Amino acid sequence: MTTSTASRELNALDRCDRCGAQAYVRAVLASTGGELLFCAHHARAVEPKLRPLTAQWQDESARLYEKPKVDITD
Repeated sequence: MTTSTASRELNALDRCDRCGAQAYVRAVLASTGGELLFCAHHARAVEPKLRPLTAQWQDESARLYEKPKVDITD
């Protein structure tokens, strides 16, 4: 695992390991360095048990509430 992989912003190609929806949370496991990706819904469901086992919990779920930037030019 590289640092750039663990800290890069999640995008539309990153999918939840539970349901296949777009992932907004990355959990990097402390024991193996492996990563798990979750949609916001499944991240909230597993966070209490999983977060203590992680070296990194990257939560970008706030992006769900961002208004899209619209460029209106003629």
